[in-house]
Amino acid sequence: MPDAETTCQLYAVIEAGDAAPERLAAAFAAADLASVLILPPAGRPLDAAAARPLIEFAQRRGAAALVAADARLARSLGADGVHLGSQADPGDAYQAARAILGQNGIIGADPGISRHDAMTLAEAGVDYVAFGAPAQLKDRDKARVRRDELAAWWAEIFQVPCVALDVETAQEAEALAGAGVDFVGLSLPAGQSAAAARDLVAAIAAAVRLRETAD
Repeated sequence: MPDAETTCQLYAVIEAGDAAPERLAAAFAAADLASVLILPPAGRPLDAAAARPLIEFAQRRGAAALVAADARLARSLGADGVHLGSQADPGDAYQAARAILGQNGIIGADPGISRHDAMTLAEAGVDYVAFGAPAQLKDRDKARVRRDELAAWWAEIFQVPCVALDVETAQEAEALAGAGVDFVGLSLPAGQSAAAARDLVAAIAAAVRLRETAD
């Protein structure tokens, strides 16, 4: 992933499928994205034909292109790396992905709400940890507070970069940038229009820049 030593950068999470290339192009038109994570469409596996153009577009724009969960698919498509979700044994999951991708592949991981798993992954060698507030949770307000607390705790103590996922507003982005997170993660889901993707990215990018200017 691009160097995030001094600035908070944008990490886009895009759901593959219909109109995904248009959403991604609109997002890049609004601001520079450091990384793009490609998710499978809801209820379906990630199809190589759907993922490949997103990977290639992101890489042409200088972003790291990541695939969700499947290190073998990431390698076969020439992606920059893989993003691992919460695992029963996160250390083993990381080692399995590292064996497939080699030392140059990016491996990030979301440890859920487990601080222990986050530290285990960092010790194992992940390139970043991620904390989120998934849309499927019933109490999103509680989830966002928990995400913010975990991200601020991590940013204060650890050197391994941190991604705050599921950021939906400029206000959230500004607060997280102020807390020291390395990457603000925003979602580009299926059904979102290209215009909505562009507006979201522009607003969050402006909020992050505002925070950095204030600091």
